[in-house]
Amino acid sequence: MRSIRVMSVVNAVMTASLFLFSQGAPAQPVIPAEPFHDALRGTTPLDEEAKPPLIAPTENKDVIRGRAYAQQPPTIPHKIDGYQLDKDANRCLACHARSRAADSAAVPIGISHYLTRDNATLGSLSPRRYFCTQCHVTQADAKPLVGNTFTDVEDVRAAPGPSAPRPAGKK
Repeated sequence: MRSIRVMSVVNAVMTASLFLFSQGAPAQPVIPAEPFHDALRGTTPLDEEAKPPLIAPTENKDVIRGRAYAQQPPTIPHKIDGYQLDKDANRCLACHARSRAADSAAVPIGISHYLTRDNATLGSLSPRRYFCTQCHVTQADAKPLVGNTFTDVEDVRAAPGPSAPRPAGKK
């Protein structure tokens, strides 16, 4: 008899708590006043496929660009459409191999590409550096998809703040 009373009390508490929790949830979802906007998708809803923009043409200027940071892989300053770059052949080596760079007037492959993980020098290109486009990319004259506030380290000027040390003899 006692267990029946306990069970009825538990059922009453469960029913009351479910009722209270269900009253706290909104009945209808809130629709924002402004339409959804994403920097890459635009206003296309998430459940729809956006029409991709046209692919910008690859620059073909053969001008070596500067680098933004130390050890940045150089970009490819020419088109590589149709180049075979797979396990059977690497078209980049036809011009950029150290043995052929002088004849083709191309920049030779860096010495770092002839080193193993343990920095042992090899007589040929390291297998881990064989697929050039893992690091080196072509460039397109296209507007950026998202904003960028990158500042080169040479352009950063440190302004003395309250914690900056003052020159000796000055207050």
